[in-house]
Amino acid sequence: MSKHSNKDIEQRVQFLRNEIARHNYLYYVQDHPEISDSKYDSLFQELMDLEKKHPEWIVPDSPTQRVGAPPLEDFPKITHRIPMLSLANAMGETELRDFDDRVRKFLKREFPVTYVGEPKMDGVAVSLTYQDGRFSHGATRGDGTVGEDITQNLKTVRSVPLRLLGNSFPQRLEVRGEVYMEIKGFRAFNHRQEERGEKTFANPRNAAAGSLRQLDSTVTSSRPLKIMVYGIGDTSHPIGGSQSEVLTHLKSFGFRVNPLARQCLSLDDMIHYFSEILEKRETLPYEIDGIVFKVDDLQLQQQLGTVSRSPRWAIAYKFPSREETTKILDIIASVGRTGVITPVALMEPIQLGGVTVSRATLHNQDEINRKDIRIGDTVVVRRAGEVIPEVVTVVRSKRPSQNRPYRLPQTCPACGSFAVRDGEEAALRCPGGLSCPAQLKESIRHFSSRRALNIEGLGEKIIDQFVEQGMLRSVADLYSLNIEQVAGLNRMAKKSAENLIQAIEKSKKTTLSRFIFSLGIRMVGEATSRSLAEQFGDLKALSIAHEKQLIHLQDIGPEVAHSIFTFFREAHNQETINRLVKAGVHWKKKDPTPKGIFSGMTFLFTGSLSSMSRDEAKQTVENHGGKTLNSLSKKITHVVMGSDPGSKAEKAKKMALPILDEEAFLRLLPTRLK
Repeated sequence: MSKHSNKDIEQRVQFLRNEIARHNYLYYVQDHPEISDSKYDSLFQELMDLEKKHPEWIVPDSPTQRVGAPPLEDFPKITHRIPMLSLANAMGETELRDFDDRVRKFLKREFPVTYVGEPKMDGVAVSLTYQDGRFSHGATRGDGTVGEDITQNLKTVRSVPLRLLGNSFPQRLEVRGEVYMEIKGFRAFNHRQEERGEKTFANPRNAAAGSLRQLDSTVTSSRPLKIMVYGIGDTSHPIGGSQSEVLTHLKSFGFRVNPLARQCLSLDDMIHYFSEILEKRETLPYEIDGIVFKVDDLQLQQQLGTVSRSPRWAIAYKFPSREETTKILDIIASVGRTGVITPVALMEPIQLGGVTVSRATLHNQDEINRKDIRIGDTVVVRRAGEVIPEVVTVVRSKRPSQNRPYRLPQTCPACGSFAVRDGEEAALRCPGGLSCPAQLKESIRHFSSRRALNIEGLGEKIIDQFVEQGMLRSVADLYSLNIEQVAGLNRMAKKSAENLIQAIEKSKKTTLSRFIFSLGIRMVGEATSRSLAEQFGDLKALSIAHEKQLIHLQDIGPEVAHSIFTFFREAHNQETINRLVKAGVHWKKKDPTPKGIFSGMTFLFTGSLSSMSRDEAKQTVENHGGKTLNSLSKKITHVVMGSDPGSKAEKAKKMALPILDEEAFLRLLPTRLK
């Protein structure tokens, strides 16, 4: 009976693997999901539980094995059985015609040759090898002959199939493609990096390359990488007689191939296709820098062979340059909404990709020093898609002798606060978040948010009007507003104005932890704010605490301590805090650490609860001695999962954190609270 039972379980495991793989294909490759995230998470959790009970059944291509592996000390080398050749370039129509002439002359053909055109992805070339339909290893292109083994990192790319679909694939199949980041994902990723004080990347290609070369694959798994495949290398038997057929078969095996790829029956077709994709370039979600044309017939490719390190049967027809030369007229310091001070070059206007450009980012002082950029320099500027242009290099031969090195100002150009550089971060920041004009809208949004001072009715559009009309120059000005001022805003009736003023008045009564959080101190979230309130019990004591004292506190590291210390040493911030207190914002002298049934426990809530809101659930936990966090951590003792929990659910499962559903959480509560 036990043997039969194990067989049933093993069949269920196999079913779950196949079903999850199918849904991964529908979601990540076809972009056409059939089930909800919560249903997918349920299937995934069931598979994880079964594999945990029966580790002897775990196989490398199980969907659960996409999680990062232990960090490597270095990347082993892999020799490509068939070299990954580089392509010759055509920089204009004449060179494309020359390529077609060479092909036809070599083949001794008068009539047109059929080609396949594919957008040239601006990413990182990789090789994926499958044995009996299972992903066995992957590598970078390297020098074309020897690459680096990045198998564990490639496993985390969701659009890389761990097992091929169908059964018509070769026993051994090497697939070649391009790993990349979409522009939207790149911007969001860079923004997160900036908020964490970590390295940002100049463009999506650099971000993709840096992600694939992480020795810790759990880092790679957190980044929005995708893959588009374009051909094959070493294979145990052919999968088609033409490039067109190869792409069709690869798609049927579960790979993402570019839907814009097209067969071109003549040189004129190639030129027309190139022009069509060039027009679409700015609307595509990813970066491309040209079109790759390949002779379609694989037998003809074999006849043509290679010359030097490039195939005779393919060429990269590059788009018009997005790099131009211009002169830097001035360098200004621009303050972003989070306080980052970025140097921006003002330049003589140039045309880049059909757009007039007169400004370019210089990123930070380290980048200026590295490239030795100075006012008056002649520089090469690059524009990639909608990303702000950047200075690539300086034309040293054209530098005037009187040019002097440039240094960013040491004070914020918007408010005069002394700029700080946090730890090893390359960027300078303005610490005057409560009163800095450049950060004001963001400061007010945070200050009035639900988890801070909770001013109901103070939405983004109203904040914009307040700031743009000069009615708010600091968060403290909120408490000087009157009904007549508010009613004078667009789409703001008198009753709405009265309600907003009442909400502002109501917000004066708060707690020390909420007030600390409302200040928007960098790297100080809700949990840290509560910890500070509990350990100091008084704002004055916190505001005069030395950095060395802060470092030794529970849950406070060196960077957080430096951020807190710097914030309270800024005179503008102290002035704003004093104004808030004089306006009547108050809290109990000490936020006592509550004792209760949840003492020593830390909760994270994700998804929607039916019996109460997440904020009410958090408050309940905190009222009974527990702590709550908004981001995953090993310190969490309970993850409470409601409906549609999102990505945190899957990450919590991977971290093996204890998970409760809403019903289980309610059973923990005292009877009178249920």
